Amino acid sequence: MKLLTIATAALGIAIAGHALAEDIAIPQQEQNDALRARLPADILDAGKMTSVNNGSFPPYEIVTGTQMDGASADLTHALGQILGVEINHATVGGLPALLSGVNSGRYQFAFGPIGDFASREEANDFVDWVQEYVVFVVQKGNPEGITSLDTTCGTRIAVMAGGSAERVIKAASEKCVADGKAEVDVQSYTDQPSSILAVRSKRADAFFSSQAPLTYFVSQANGQLELSGVGQKNGFNDLYQGAVVPKGSEMAGILKDGIQILIDNGTYATVMKKWGLENNMLDKTAINLGGNLPK
Repeated sequence: MKLLTIATAALGIAIAGHALAEDIAIPQQEQNDALRARLPADILDAGKMTSVNNGSFPPYEIVTGTQMDGASADLTHALGQILGVEINHATVGGLPALLSGVNSGRYQFAFGPIGDFASREEANDFVDWVQEYVVFVVQKGNPEGITSLDTTCGTRIAVMAGGSAERVIKAASEKCVADGKAEVDVQSYTDQPSSILAVRSKRADAFFSSQAPLTYFVSQANGQLELSGVGQKNGFNDLYQGAVVPKGSEMAGILKDGIQILIDNGTYATVMKKWGLENNMLDKTAINLGGNLPK
């Protein structure tokens, strides 16, 4: 199956996309005729559909030139075999453009995974296929002792600009001040590689973000980084991520059942383990599991 990206996002730092992934063959899938018959007529006529992404989100989506690699690429390749259609990939700049493209019908879905929150469910349905956590990546040895939000007072924390982690760390900083402690120096960056580079160059003490990509970046850091705060809520409710379709779209049920086939036949586990995502696996996919964004 040909994977085509229309645009690509610059990573900002060198990433060896295959360094984390084990050399594991993904099983060939049998076409499911009943599920294929549920596809909209225009997709059946075209024999293909497009999943949109907003740039590299390793180890799920690794966009390099005109190709996409990663766990999401492996899973959509297998999903396309089950549905008997070609799934191509397009890249746009930012989440608003991604959601606009999906809701306008320009793209059939975004496989993501993209964070599922109640506020986003007002305009879109989410087919959740992973669970996520928000943790810290710190320099090896964790010199500042950052293990939770309560230990961030007086430290320099990098976050993604405009994201929920930024809101959480700013609230933590306000609590620090209220408790008579030093505020958090919140450093907001537009992309993950810049945030990671800030920690590696010691301009930030930690990067507060999603566990799956941080696990990937730690694997690329030649022993310079480690994770901290793993297994804690860190200001969030249970977090789920998944594919995105327009609200009420018949594609939600089709994707849900297709991904469940991959879970049941072991392909999902094979892909997730290949990319070091064992801790993010779900036993069953579901629609709209999302909770509320942190205040």
